[in-house]
Amino acid sequence: MNTRARRRLLATAAAASVSAIALAGCASPGAGDSADGADEKVTLTVTTFGTFGYDDLYKEYEKLHPNVTIEATNIDTGGNARTDAFTKIAAGSGLSDVVAIEEGWLGAIMDVSDTFVDLRDYGIEDRKGDWLDWKYDQATDPDGRVIGYGTDVGPSGICYNTKAFEAAGLPSDRESVAKLLDGDWDNYFAVGAEYTAKTGKAWFDQSGFVWNSMVNQLDEGYYTSDGKLNVEGNAELKKRFEQLGAAAEGGLSAAETQWDWNGGKSFVDGTFATMVCPGWMLGVVQGKLESGGGDASTGWDFADAFPGGAVNWGGAWLSIPESSEHKKAAAELADWLTQPEQQVKQSAAAGNFPSTIKAQQTLAEEATPNEIFNGAPTGAILAERAKGVVAQYKGADDSVIQENVFGPAITALDRGETDTKGAWDQAIGLLHELVPTN
Repeated sequence: MNTRARRRLLATAAAASVSAIALAGCASPGAGDSADGADEKVTLTVTTFGTFGYDDLYKEYEKLHPNVTIEATNIDTGGNARTDAFTKIAAGSGLSDVVAIEEGWLGAIMDVSDTFVDLRDYGIEDRKGDWLDWKYDQATDPDGRVIGYGTDVGPSGICYNTKAFEAAGLPSDRESVAKLLDGDWDNYFAVGAEYTAKTGKAWFDQSGFVWNSMVNQLDEGYYTSDGKLNVEGNAELKKRFEQLGAAAEGGLSAAETQWDWNGGKSFVDGTFATMVCPGWMLGVVQGKLESGGGDASTGWDFADAFPGGAVNWGGAWLSIPESSEHKKAAAELADWLTQPEQQVKQSAAAGNFPSTIKAQQTLAEEATPNEIFNGAPTGAILAERAKGVVAQYKGADDSVIQENVFGPAITALDRGETDTKGAWDQAIGLLHELVPTN
């Protein structure tokens, strides 16, 4: 690991700790493996985050491989998973045999990509055609080493509550809502202003997730495609921040706590009417809705629309650390979990959208109704939303900027503790404090 990468790693680990506090197939063997014979008893540790939908798949794999025991750890959020991963990388020990890496901090991982196995040694090139080209390329470092099996991608639609729409006199059937929300962010916020004026209630849950989506739609976000910091002086980024700020100041945001939503009760009591939903968020919403006492009758649905057009937010990879004592067995597990057949099952369990082409086609063709979302064919809708999506380049400190720079500023804006200009200035101050310059 070079000196620059080590400094950036330590800075990333420190910023991640701040975030944690704030957020309260067969493969050919590679070199350096222990003897993972077909009949040898082996325990594989796996660390994921959020809602991965792997529990039943772990059981299925253990049944197919009686010699394998899987010990799984699931961390609540991608931000806290970043904290966990970089703390262990900095310490030089403690990573699981299989580690899930999130898109937002993949750029920082690439600074220390030699921490992870080159999966070309385990046959991943034989599967290259399984994935979307850009998904495979994202996990390829500058030296051509491939360090991750792609799991999901993040095309997005709008989750909305039919009962809330009806209370405001807005159309509530899926097709009409898609037409209503078809347009740019100005249109989305204008419909929201109408809703809030009629009901006195918020239009969306909180501004942080909306901001993530707005940024991800830009050709270049917090970084230019050649890796240069791209926040100060980025006129389009500031324009979008001002759009969002006006909406928040107009009462459209419910100022919910990210990942909590009042224990899920806010999905049930009509606190807000819409929410930006990448595929992986559907499982999160379902879990929180049920925690809050809701079910399919609560009225949530999923529309084939998104302000400003196609966007990718999120997605993950499964990687094998060089420190694993069972690299071959870990690679076999990660390979199996990301096969198209398993990605279809994962989508059914967690609502996320596959990164393999065959699995995407299966979901589009089957159009299976999602009971919790009023029977919406969520997989087929996401297949439509995925058309034209290409992930934005994410720089080394992208997730730090998202969570630790803009996160606190947007929270203050939502809570009425500052205005839009004050929130932007706060974010720029945090940027100077937390993010190394190029």
